[in-house]
Amino acid sequence: MPMLAKRVDDVPEEGAWIFEPKWDGFRALIFRDGDELMIQSRDQKPLDRYFPELAEPLKAQLPERCVLDGEIVIAASSGLDFDALQLRIHPAASRIKLLSQQIPASVVVFDLLWVIAICAKPRSSRDAPNLSRCSLERSRRFTSRPQRTTRRQRATGSNASKAQASMG
Repeated sequence: MPMLAKRVDDVPEEGAWIFEPKWDGFRALIFRDGDELMIQSRDQKPLDRYFPELAEPLKAQLPERCVLDGEIVIAASSGLDFDALQLRIHPAASRIKLLSQQIPASVVVFDLLWVIAICAKPRSSRDAPNLSRCSLERSRRFTSRPQRTTRRQRATGSNASKAQASMG
Protein backbone atom coordinates (compact mmCIF):
# COMPACT_ATOMS: atom_id res chain seq x y z
CA MET A 1 0.00 0.00 0.00
CA PRO A 2 1.19 3.53 -0.65
CA MET A 3 2.24 5.68 2.25
CA LEU A 4 -0.32 8.23 3.32
CA ALA A 5 0.34 11.59 4.93
CA LYS A 6 -0.68 12.10 8.53
CA ARG A 7 -2.35 15.37 9.52
CA VAL A 8 -0.65 17.22 12.40
CA ASP A 9 -1.30 20.58 14.06
CA ASP A 10 2.31 21.81 13.95
CA VAL A 11 5.48 21.10 12.02
CA PRO A 12 8.06 19.39 14.29
CA GLU A 13 10.69 21.79 15.60
CA GLU A 14 13.47 19.20 15.91
CA GLY A 15 15.21 17.03 13.35
CA ALA A 16 15.69 17.37 9.63
CA TRP A 17 12.54 17.22 7.54
CA ILE A 18 11.95 17.21 3.80
CA PHE A 19 8.85 19.02 2.55
CA GLU A 20 7.34 18.36 -0.85
CA PRO A 21 4.33 19.93 -2.53
CA LYS A 22 0.94 18.31 -2.16
CA TRP A 23 -0.15 17.06 -5.55
CA ASP A 24 -3.75 17.96 -6.26
CA GLY A 25 -4.73 14.68 -7.89
CA PHE A 26 -5.86 11.08 -7.45
CA ARG A 27 -3.42 8.72 -5.75
CA ALA A 28 -2.90 5.70 -7.99
CA LEU A 29 -1.13 2.37 -8.16
CA ILE A 30 -0.07 1.39 -11.68
CA PHE A 31 0.49 -2.27 -12.53
CA ARG A 32 2.09 -3.40 -15.79
CA ASP A 33 2.43 -7.00 -16.87
CA GLY A 34 3.41 -7.18 -20.54
CA ASP A 35 0.60 -5.69 -22.63
CA GLU A 36 -1.71 -5.44 -19.62
CA LEU A 37 -1.86 -2.18 -17.70
CA MET A 38 -4.06 -1.53 -14.69
CA ILE A 39 -4.46 1.76 -12.84
CA GLN A 40 -6.28 1.66 -9.53
CA SER A 41 -6.96 3.95 -6.59
CA ARG A 42 -5.37 3.27 -3.21
CA ASP A 43 -8.68 1.70 -2.14
CA GLN A 44 -8.46 -0.66 -5.15
CA LYS A 45 -11.06 0.99 -7.38
CA PRO A 46 -10.21 0.82 -11.11
CA LEU A 47 -9.23 4.14 -12.67
CA ASP A 48 -8.13 3.06 -16.19
CA ARG A 49 -11.58 3.69 -17.65
CA TYR A 50 -11.45 7.36 -16.64
CA PHE A 51 -7.95 8.05 -18.01
CA PRO A 52 -7.61 6.19 -21.32
CA GLU A 53 -4.93 8.59 -22.59
CA LEU A 54 -2.45 7.31 -19.98
CA ALA A 55 -2.29 3.71 -21.24
CA GLU A 56 -0.09 4.11 -24.33
CA PRO A 57 2.49 6.53 -22.84
CA LEU A 58 2.84 4.34 -19.73
CA LYS A 59 3.28 1.18 -21.80
CA ALA A 60 5.87 2.94 -23.95
CA GLN A 61 7.94 4.12 -20.97
CA LEU A 62 7.62 1.42 -18.31
CA PRO A 63 9.44 -1.91 -17.95
CA GLU A 64 7.47 -4.98 -19.03
CA ARG A 65 6.57 -5.91 -15.45
CA CYS A 66 6.40 -3.32 -12.69
CA VAL A 67 4.27 -1.63 -10.03
CA LEU A 68 4.36 2.14 -9.45
CA ASP A 69 2.90 4.45 -6.82
CA GLY A 70 1.95 7.92 -8.04
CA GLU A 71 -0.71 10.52 -8.57
CA ILE A 72 -2.88 11.30 -11.57
CA VAL A 73 -3.03 15.06 -12.20
CA ILE A 74 -4.25 17.53 -14.79
CA ALA A 75 -1.91 20.44 -15.41
CA ALA A 76 -3.41 23.76 -16.47
CA SER A 77 -1.68 27.04 -17.23
CA SER A 78 -2.37 28.22 -13.66
CA GLY A 79 -1.22 25.00 -11.97
CA LEU A 80 -2.84 21.67 -11.22
CA ASP A 81 -6.60 21.57 -11.82
CA PHE A 82 -8.41 19.27 -9.38
CA ASP A 83 -11.83 20.40 -10.60
CA ALA A 84 -10.98 19.26 -14.14
CA LEU A 85 -9.74 15.97 -12.72
CA GLN A 86 -13.02 15.38 -10.90
CA LEU A 87 -14.96 15.89 -14.14
CA ARG A 88 -13.30 12.70 -15.42
CA ILE A 89 -15.17 10.49 -12.95
CA HIS A 90 -18.24 10.34 -15.15
CA PRO A 91 -20.53 7.43 -16.11
CA ALA A 92 -20.62 8.23 -19.85
CA ALA A 93 -17.73 6.78 -21.86
CA SER A 94 -18.27 9.39 -24.60
CA ARG A 95 -17.80 12.22 -22.06
CA ILE A 96 -14.61 10.63 -20.69
CA LYS A 97 -13.21 10.22 -24.22
CA LEU A 98 -13.94 13.86 -25.05
CA LEU A 99 -12.38 15.15 -21.82
CA SER A 100 -9.31 12.92 -22.24
CA GLN A 101 -8.68 14.66 -25.58
CA GLN A 102 -9.48 18.19 -24.39
CA ILE A 103 -7.76 18.09 -21.00
CA PRO A 104 -5.38 15.11 -20.87
CA ALA A 105 -4.13 13.83 -17.53
CA SER A 106 -0.56 13.02 -16.50
CA VAL A 107 1.01 10.80 -13.88
CA VAL A 108 3.48 11.95 -11.24
CA VAL A 109 5.38 8.85 -10.09
CA PHE A 110 6.59 8.72 -6.48
CA ASP A 111 7.96 5.21 -6.15
CA LEU A 112 8.86 2.19 -8.19
CA LEU A 113 7.42 -0.47 -5.87
CA TRP A 114 8.34 -3.54 -7.89
CA VAL A 115 10.15 -4.32 -11.14
CA ILE A 116 11.41 -7.45 -12.83
CA ALA A 117 13.61 -7.58 -15.89
CA ILE A 118 13.11 -10.56 -18.14
CA CYS A 119 16.27 -12.17 -19.52
CA ALA A 120 16.92 -15.45 -21.27
CA LYS A 121 16.79 -18.60 -19.12
CA PRO A 122 20.18 -19.96 -18.08
CA ARG A 123 21.23 -22.98 -20.12
CA SER A 124 23.01 -24.55 -17.17
CA SER A 125 23.60 -23.95 -13.48
CA ARG A 126 26.89 -22.33 -14.53
CA ASP A 127 24.89 -19.59 -16.34
CA ALA A 128 22.58 -18.82 -13.39
CA PRO A 129 24.78 -16.03 -11.92
CA ASN A 130 24.74 -14.30 -15.32
CA LEU A 131 20.93 -14.33 -15.29
CA SER A 132 20.89 -12.61 -11.89
CA ARG A 133 23.45 -10.06 -13.05
CA CYS A 134 21.42 -9.40 -16.23
CA SER A 135 18.25 -8.78 -14.17
CA LEU A 136 20.09 -6.49 -11.79
CA GLU A 137 21.72 -4.50 -14.60
CA ARG A 138 18.40 -4.06 -16.41
CA SER A 139 16.71 -2.92 -13.20
CA ARG A 140 19.51 -0.43 -12.56
CA ARG A 141 19.16 0.95 -16.08
CA PHE A 142 15.54 1.74 -15.37
CA THR A 143 16.05 3.23 -11.92
CA SER A 144 19.47 4.87 -12.24
CA ARG A 145 18.27 8.16 -13.72
CA PRO A 146 15.70 9.59 -11.32
CA GLN A 147 13.70 12.44 -12.77
CA ARG A 148 13.12 15.16 -10.20
CA THR A 149 9.90 16.97 -10.98
CA THR A 150 9.35 18.56 -7.58
CA ARG A 151 11.26 21.14 -5.63
CA ARG A 152 12.28 19.74 -2.26
CA GLN A 153 13.09 21.92 0.69
CA ARG A 154 15.11 20.82 3.68
CA ALA A 155 14.26 22.55 6.89
CA THR A 156 14.97 22.19 10.58
CA GLY A 157 13.48 23.84 13.62
CA SER A 158 11.79 27.19 12.99
CA ASN A 159 12.80 27.05 9.32
CA ALA A 160 10.41 24.09 8.92
CA SER A 161 7.38 26.34 9.39
CA LYS A 162 8.76 28.83 6.88
CA ALA A 163 9.36 26.06 4.33
CA GLN A 164 5.83 24.77 4.73
CA ALA A 165 4.33 28.25 4.42
CA SER A 166 6.34 29.02 1.26
CA MET A 167 4.85 25.97 -0.45
CA GLY A 168 1.27 27.02 0.15
